[in-house]
Amino acid sequence: MLIDSHAYCFPSLHGYGGFSNHETFLRHIQQAIAVHFQPSIRFSDLSVADSSGLIEMDHSDRLDSIKDSNFRVSSHGRFEWDVQGISYFKQYFPPSIVDMVYPPENLVSEMDYAGVDMALLHRTPYLGIGNEFIGDCVQKHPDRLKGLAHIEEWLIQKDPSGAIDKLTHAVESLGLSGVQFLPPQLNLYGQKGPWNGSGFRAYWDAVRDLGIPVFFSIKQRVEPQIQSYLKEIKTLIHWMERYPEVDVVVTHGLNWRMFVEGDAIVLPRIVWEVFKNPRAHLQFLFPIGLGSIWEYPMTEVKAVIEECVTKIGADRLMWGTDMPIVMRSWTYEQNVRFMQKSCDFLSDDERDMIMGGTIGQILKI
Repeated sequence: MLIDSHAYCFPSLHGYGGFSNHETFLRHIQQAIAVHFQPSIRFSDLSVADSSGLIEMDHSDRLDSIKDSNFRVSSHGRFEWDVQGISYFKQYFPPSIVDMVYPPENLVSEMDYAGVDMALLHRTPYLGIGNEFIGDCVQKHPDRLKGLAHIEEWLIQKDPSGAIDKLTHAVESLGLSGVQFLPPQLNLYGQKGPWNGSGFRAYWDAVRDLGIPVFFSIKQRVEPQIQSYLKEIKTLIHWMERYPEVDVVVTHGLNWRMFVEGDAIVLPRIVWEVFKNPRAHLQFLFPIGLGSIWEYPMTEVKAVIEECVTKIGADRLMWGTDMPIVMRSWTYEQNVRFMQKSCDFLSDDERDMIMGGTIGQILKI
């Protein structure tokens, strides 16, 4: 079975996205678009600009640093804003996302064409926080889609009981298969501390008791980037020491873009410490992060894939795509073909585990 371990469906970005109003949802979108590496483009001449009109760059990890720039959700994958009478846009989604919504029928149709049997829906607040929407996607296509729950990270310490109730409902009533946790979301609301402290203890205990996997999106939270990222890696290691019975997935990869050196990825030694825990797993999502740097079929990443297979093992690696966002660089079929054809150093058993077996075992498919 071919399983995409990292895909998305999302409600209209013109709506509320599970927030109490569109304005709050839009603030999350604006901050995320402001810090993303996709280039800002000036409408008048299509020249490359910057995102300084969207946010105070020195404090870009906080929602209260976004600027009043008439930021808006447009169409065809674009977000737009104005600065001193000059209009700009950023092409975050591929132009095929015409109405800025991606229902499950769209994803399943792409899966049919690319030959993908099942996909796991991931979460991020700037694509909506509603667990009900993801639960509905799964219920409409139970043989094709699984989904992750998401609990607003910034509310967990303030209301641990409420967070636990919401998570329990998402798993036991909505049928979601795990939970996604994004540490940088804490910074948006000024919560700088570690996420393995006492304020999170009751919540993490409940996650353990539910017996669900946790999908951690480990990224830098402050500057300087590399030191911040490695600090988050250490926090994850300490978290796993406390919860050794929980399956963990590091989403997206090991922040590949941060460690590009010439035509190679050179990883620091500490990142391998995570995978001394036998229940720690790693996702491969190369095109979404590196598709703007290296061309298909991206031969530059073969060496690091081999390194991961050697140091972690294929039975703890999984393939994902970031569909539909990845289509700004590669088609869905190219994502499949890359693993099936270009990674010719993999054995059939290794490829089968990476492209479905590993995530299938975690989700008990």
